[in-house]
Amino acid sequence: MNAERSGLSMLLGAGDLGAGWRADEARPGLPPWPWEQDDCPDYQSSDYTAKSHRRAAVERYYRLPDGSSPALHIVETYEPGWAERNVDDVRTVLRRCASYLVNGSRVSFDIIDPHYLGGVGLLVKGRIAHADTPTTARYFVMVKRDEKVSTISLPDLGNQAAVDTIAAKAVARLG
Repeated sequence: MNAERSGLSMLLGAGDLGAGWRADEARPGLPPWPWEQDDCPDYQSSDYTAKSHRRAAVERYYRLPDGSSPALHIVETYEPGWAERNVDDVRTVLRRCASYLVNGSRVSFDIIDPHYLGGVGLLVKGRIAHADTPTTARYFVMVKRDEKVSTISLPDLGNQAAVDTIAAKAVARLG
């Protein structure tokens, strides 16, 4: 499928994430929507219709040799007009599921920049606060160009500048 092949070329390479990262084989096909929040009590999958209008999607995981938390990159291609609706759906999920409890831990999402990268993206910081262990954090970067949506999930790299660098590379990959 041409859409799938072009989607593979839009995935980041391991070197785009920095030194030491290794990329798994890209996974073609239709991966789950990256913003699913099945454990959130206010989330109903059927409320988010844009995801059913994806034409193609590809994903790739990235790992560090130390076995720490992986990164994930998904590039989705939508039917005409539906990529923008997807952005609206993501904003709705982040509002409805801004904070919720699951298995004794608090999951929360904060929109750090709603107009990230000059308006083409969204920068989100997610946290899982556990009662007896340190809080874990991840950054989520979503960028849209035409009918393509690129979503990257990164472990906390210690500073937002590293995230910004990776996000800029993802924008360049979208063309």
